[in-house]
Amino acid sequence: MTIFKTSAAIAFAALAAGAALLPATAMAQANCQWYATTALKQQQENEKLKCGFKGDAWSADMKAHLGWCSSVAPDVWKAAAQKRDQELQTCAGGKK
Repeated sequence: MTIFKTSAAIAFAALAAGAALLPATAMAQANCQWYATTALKQQQENEKLKCGFKGDAWSADMKAHLGWCSSVAPDVWKAAAQKRDQELQTCAGGKK
């Protein structure tokens, strides 16, 4: 889990660093692309670890994640990604 969390943090930092170069709409699309890709990776980890997490947050539907992300404030989608990461860490810790 630490590797995923670190790579996600690095990717988000790189995305944030490019913010000054993009118009607001393009930045929002890039943020939601990052969010949806991260959500899919987290769902794959959920399946790999056999954690059994279910619901919209654990969907493997990229379009659903993109649509949801574009409908909420950045702090909401960031919190959702962090929550999934924490849940995966808890699941992985229980598998040791």
